[in-house]
Amino acid sequence: MATVERVGGPGLLVIDLQAEVVERCVDRDGVLDRTATAIDRARADDVPVVFVQHQSSHLRPGTDGWRFAPGITPAPGETVVAKRYRDSFAGTALEEVLAAAHVTHLVIVGAMSDYCVRTTMQRAAADGYDVTLVQDCHTTEDAEFDGIRITGQQIIAHTNLYLRGLIYPGQTVGIARHDAPGLFRLPTRA
Repeated sequence: MATVERVGGPGLLVIDLQAEVVERCVDRDGVLDRTATAIDRARADDVPVVFVQHQSSHLRPGTDGWRFAPGITPAPGETVVAKRYRDSFAGTALEEVLAAAHVTHLVIVGAMSDYCVRTTMQRAAADGYDVTLVQDCHTTEDAEFDGIRITGQQIIAHTNLYLRGLIYPGQTVGIARHDAPGLFRLPTRA
């Protein structure tokens, strides 16, 4: 059941683009550069930018690896939400932050495509947010499961494919490139 009020606008959600998280990711520098451009566009259009920053026993607050990657810097007044789970909403104040900013359409960038990005975008859509995944501004690294090797590029492509085909009643869900003219407008309904 959707929980999001339908009156509102877009917000850019920057998930876990932290130094250690992106260290071995596919097209790391390209993703960071394109994301910085998307952040600049959001700020120029007065679109709220919310940063999510993972912390754990490996990503301890204050350490170099926990800090945001080069070029990804919250501006004064922008919210940073600390999280401990793949789902950026779980155990955090993200929902309240978005409600206070009147955000009903999440434009999502970040890392890791197959973990925190996918889990958060699925949760956002299930909770009633319109969602746009910026298809060239999320990344991950190669993975292996049960002897099967999957490249980061395959994971990124599959994540884009997955969200492009996701449908919820009364919502818009889709993908767009960082330089799309209507990045902060709702995607076309599938």
